[in-house]
Amino acid sequence: MAEGDPAAPKTRASAPAAALLASAFVVSTCGLIYELLASTLASYLLGDSVTQFSTVIGTYLFAMGLGSWCSRYVTRDELRLFIRVELLIAVLGGASAAALFVLFPLVEHFRVALYGLVLGIGFLVGLEIPLLIRILRGFDFRETVSNVLTFDYVGALVASLLFPLLLMPHLGMIRTGFLFGILNAGVALAVLLALPRASRFRGETVSAVLVLVALAAGFAASDRLQRWAEVASYGEPVIYAVSTKYQRIVLTRREDDLRLYLNGNLQFSSRDEYRYHEALVQPVLGRVVKPRNVLIFGGGDGLAAREVLRHPEVEHLTLVDLDDEMTSLFSKTAMLTALNKGALTDPRMTVINADGFRWAREAAATRAGSFDAIIVDFPDPVDYSVGKLYTETFYRAVRRLLAPTGAMVVQSTSPLVAPMAYWTVATTLEAAGLQTRGYHVYVPSFGEWGFVLAAAHPIPTSARIPAGGRFLTPAGDAALFDFPPDMARRPTPVNRLDNQVLVREFADAWSRYEG
Repeated sequence: MAEGDPAAPKTRASAPAAALLASAFVVSTCGLIYELLASTLASYLLGDSVTQFSTVIGTYLFAMGLGSWCSRYVTRDELRLFIRVELLIAVLGGASAAALFVLFPLVEHFRVALYGLVLGIGFLVGLEIPLLIRILRGFDFRETVSNVLTFDYVGALVASLLFPLLLMPHLGMIRTGFLFGILNAGVALAVLLALPRASRFRGETVSAVLVLVALAAGFAASDRLQRWAEVASYGEPVIYAVSTKYQRIVLTRREDDLRLYLNGNLQFSSRDEYRYHEALVQPVLGRVVKPRNVLIFGGGDGLAAREVLRHPEVEHLTLVDLDDEMTSLFSKTAMLTALNKGALTDPRMTVINADGFRWAREAAATRAGSFDAIIVDFPDPVDYSVGKLYTETFYRAVRRLLAPTGAMVVQSTSPLVAPMAYWTVATTLEAAGLQTRGYHVYVPSFGEWGFVLAAAHPIPTSARIPAGGRFLTPAGDAALFDFPPDMARRPTPVNRLDNQVLVREFADAWSRYEG
């Protein structure tokens, strides 16, 4: 009698049936991991995490539905097809993160490759559960469906917990993909070995072993693949790379040019970062009479802190940055501490690793009016998790931390490339009850870049610029505030938590600019 024959007697679960039920748990876990990998990788490489997660997950679920619908056309040999599907998923899903990282700098239409792979994996995953149920239909149908779906849903929960808490921080995306590919292939091999007539599936058994060996080799070479992909993407020698709980940190160096990338986005070049950081810090500190107590949001590289500590009147500096691995790297690595002049270990410095949005709202209740100057140096609003740090809600909390005579500055993207996004920051600060003055500077690595000064009082037109800088002078400070017509102010909306218009404005402008 053939496997899955409707005339087969209903019996208690045998070893093959138990292996198949256990496989429901594993394949569900693997399927969700592949979905999360594709979504996370797309948000890293393409930005706007909400859009990437929504479109990838939607495409994946559609493909699963299509696979489930097509399973009706499988009329025989379901077990053999199940094994082959598992091996195909193991290869495609296991190698998916590595393949996408490698393809990103090489193919012009990366989204085609991304969504093609998501469709393929989703379609195969959609075949799995219907095939499992049909293979097990010789047993009690209600119990079979209940067991398969239970294992499926429990596997999904396990994957959703493992991915952010264990896999991403400790294994990274490429190694995680290969690991779960190995699990998928292991399921196929375990089912084959549990079959009473395994010799009938000799070809599938050999294939399962070969796939396991290939995926294990990929797992062992994950770091090399990641480095190769990053070198191809950045076009520069990678000297350091790590995936933390929050981001991918990459350092490159070519001759005297040391560069920092977070999630693929350039943060600074050592050749011209002084222009950015002097322009970020000196105009605001120079407009505060006595900046004794200063707060920095972001700036985990310590370069803004370096500029703050050039002011001898600064008695205490607090830096709030989300990623402890970032601040640790820039406080302990010799070539990086040489760049920031040991700012993160200065006795006047206190480093707090926390979410800036949450910390500001909590600190506003206990440290209101504590800071003479506040520097907001967050990454660009590429997605909604960063966009919340540019909202009216956040700025109202920051305003409460500001001393009555104090001033703050916000890194605000390029007023030339993204003028709507730039002036939205000013409009949002004003909605939070602050007066503003925008200014801009040319940084060769970035192009024309913008900042917004804000205070609860009229902002002075002149500033005291300390001696010893490489770029900014009192005369240069005055020139920063002149905007030509193509960067001039224009009407913009307020960026609020419930609309996040800034993220869309930023993405639209930069996508047009980058073509």
